[in-house]
Amino acid sequence: MTAKARNTWTWVLRVLAAGIMLQTLYFKFTASPESVYIFSTVGMEPWGRILVSVFELIASVLILLPRTTAYGALIGIGVMTGAIFMHLTRLGIVVQGDSGQLFVYALLVLGSCLTLAYWQRESLSGITRRER
Repeated sequence: MTAKARNTWTWVLRVLAAGIMLQTLYFKFTASPESVYIFSTVGMEPWGRILVSVFELIASVLILLPRTTAYGALIGIGVMTGAIFMHLTRLGIVVQGDSGQLFVYALLVLGSCLTLAYWQRESLSGITRRER
């Protein structure tokens, strides 16, 4: 992949991951009935809904800033892994007749964050080998 193509794809993945997480924040922060249902079902209402929202907000901002993309992606990986786990163990793929939309969003964000973290791994201090 050329440097220009990789840069373009990096921005596509940044906007996709951050856009999905930021869009869902409105529903979590306003305690929409769907969000309350989801977090009540997994036993994390209201504290989990608020905590997850804060982590998603931090991850989104970090992902959109080129110098901190990898760190935001790592946070996004953690949050989305938890979301997918809850879908597979407690919520189900389809939640309140959404045809699996939230599950697909979680998969898209996870895939984007995994790719971003891999592509930006050199910027993660302490993870890469250093020249001696």
